[in-house]
Amino acid sequence: MGGGATRLYSTLSQTLSSTGSPLPLPPAHQPANTNLDPDFCQEQTGSPVCPPDPVELLRQCQEALRDRPPRFHRKLIHLSDGDGAPSSPIRVMQWNILAQALGEGLDSFVQCPLEALSWSRRKYLILEEILTYRPHILCLQEVDHYYDTFQPVLAGLGYSSHFCPKPWSPCLDVEGNNGPDGCALFFDQSRFELLDSVNIRLSAMRIPTNQVAVVTTLRCRTTGRCLCVAVTHLKARSGWEWLRSAQGSDLLRHLQNLVQKHAGGPAGDTNTDIPLLICGDFNAVPTEEVYRRFSTSPLGLDSAYKKLSQDGLTEPEYTTWKIRPTGECCSTLDYIWYSRDTLRVDAVLDMPTEEEIGPNRLPSFSYPSDHLSLVCDFSFKEKD
Repeated sequence: MGGGATRLYSTLSQTLSSTGSPLPLPPAHQPANTNLDPDFCQEQTGSPVCPPDPVELLRQCQEALRDRPPRFHRKLIHLSDGDGAPSSPIRVMQWNILAQALGEGLDSFVQCPLEALSWSRRKYLILEEILTYRPHILCLQEVDHYYDTFQPVLAGLGYSSHFCPKPWSPCLDVEGNNGPDGCALFFDQSRFELLDSVNIRLSAMRIPTNQVAVVTTLRCRTTGRCLCVAVTHLKARSGWEWLRSAQGSDLLRHLQNLVQKHAGGPAGDTNTDIPLLICGDFNAVPTEEVYRRFSTSPLGLDSAYKKLSQDGLTEPEYTTWKIRPTGECCSTLDYIWYSRDTLRVDAVLDMPTEEEIGPNRLPSFSYPSDHLSLVCDFSFKEKD
């Protein structure tokens, strides 16, 4: 255990021993920010009104971005597993959108012009990406404009959502911040009915940490099948591998308990028919212990983006590519895990090339985050 890890463990232990109880998770639903983004929302008779047409909102974003370089041309790669064509696929997007306070204040993207990091520009790029792919389920990390932008705008387009802020968000250390960042899960209400949603503060060795997850159980209105979806963001930086592994194990434990509860199965039974989707920035390369824990979990999980590789066994070369003062980082850290026995991957959005990303890497005038979005189409496998 490294020095920083030891100090964190010691500090948390002292806090717990002095309080006698676990540290509380911040309230999931804080009062909405009354300063709604004027470019997208206006206050009328006490409720936010946003453009109801996603095509019109996408056009609005593209008009605001008319002077930017071309956006990445990514293709949706359709897969054939010999199981028939999907009748009604479920589109899922996973994306660390880069918290505004961190992008401008702490992350030090030395090759990215400050103008490209401005919220007045990035918000259009982020919404354009979401509206281009129109996911039924949207899982985001580093969300620090939930209440003033994403919740009201996407609610106007028919999405319901849940948000969980980090207890000690680094955004709060940045002057002029917009509040804490956290994880947000959005779902299309025309496609899904909400059954349950919980916010989880991930623990390591039973000690609460600064990382969180949102876990939502949905019923598909098309098929009547249930689906449990989780979004998380594990601890960043080298040297914290042990903590990511512990956090991942804690999330897997929570998920097993939740699917058992909704399936009505006995404790310890992993043979439930409620499929899982787990989206996140794991801050872990595929050789890390936390990746192994998910790939070997008794919950029967697989990583959807391996489907892009020729052998079907290899993750993409990168999901994030950035340049900081410490050097260049090109890594695979983001994943969409799914229940391989109950869900089928029908399509996967490919990755932009190194040439498209450009020599200054991400973020840029073309792309608003240092992480690339992951998009997959899933369908339920037929029950035996």
